[in-house]
Amino acid sequence: MEGLNGNQEEKSAAVQSGRSVLQRVRALLGDQLADVEAQLLQLSDLQPDELRNAVGMIVGSGGKRIRPIMVLLVTGMLGTAERSRAINLASAVEMLQTATLVHDDLIDGSLVRRGAQTLNAVWTPAATVLTGDYLFAYASNLASRVDSVRVMSIFSDTLGVIVGGELRQMFTDWGLRSTRDDYFRRIYAKTASLYVLASTTAGVISGADDAQFRALLDYGRDFGIAFQIVDDVLDFTGEQATVGKPVGSDLRRGMITLPTIIYAESHADDARLECALRGKCTPHQYDELIADIRNSDAIERSLVEARTITESAKRALELFPASEWRALLCDLADYNVRREL
Repeated sequence: MEGLNGNQEEKSAAVQSGRSVLQRVRALLGDQLADVEAQLLQLSDLQPDELRNAVGMIVGSGGKRIRPIMVLLVTGMLGTAERSRAINLASAVEMLQTATLVHDDLIDGSLVRRGAQTLNAVWTPAATVLTGDYLFAYASNLASRVDSVRVMSIFSDTLGVIVGGELRQMFTDWGLRSTRDDYFRRIYAKTASLYVLASTTAGVISGADDAQFRALLDYGRDFGIAFQIVDDVLDFTGEQATVGKPVGSDLRRGMITLPTIIYAESHADDARLECALRGKCTPHQYDELIADIRNSDAIERSLVEARTITESAKRALELFPASEWRALLCDLADYNVRREL
């Protein structure tokens, strides 16, 4: 009982610490984040009204806005970017993320995200694809307002990485999907590339030199990889009401993530692993395997990897002078691996 209470106290302390970080961020960036929110909701060209309203709900439910926060903190740390360019860039990065989620939900057949219906749950596949395309176009329009060829080049390269990662995932043999190398390639394409986009393009519009650009790339990459590892842990440890999808939903769809890979490394004789890797287990087999992974040391070992990678992200920022902005970027990375969702 004492151990359980200790875990609850630790969890509560982490939640309070996370709230403190976000409160400090919003105290520093409140006006800029409000401008980003307004940019994201300018969807007047999207018709009919019902579709515009549905998309507005998706955009408006966008979570904690970590990517635009990263853009604004980096530009604040470097201190030379015009406010309007920073706002447009932060909005573009977040809109690109939103567009990828619309397509991801359709590809994955997801009907719920953050506890709310996805677009493809209420619209046809064709309408969902075209809406995602519209959001990609709007994201590109926002990025073009930054008036930087280099930003647009990084933006288009990132979109290519994301799409290429999805295609590779579709055509990769199940055996390769169970390797660490494939896993880290997948989560770079799926998640970390967007954080690299946020950190590096913020550096570009702030006049970062080559060494600073590389440091920002390292920070964004490691932040994003740690972010996805934590997401993959939460897929096993979260509750459906909180996570907004069934527990272990990735594994049920044949998606092999780090907790499963680590579990397999020490349970090679578990006969359920092969059917899970192939995406062909029975519901009962999935339930049992997910419970075993959830209760194994694979969860803590995955979190240890996320924390180690987070420390690497923070070290990348040591190149920059100490400031409130840099401190918040480091605290944001720590919050990233302590969050519940």
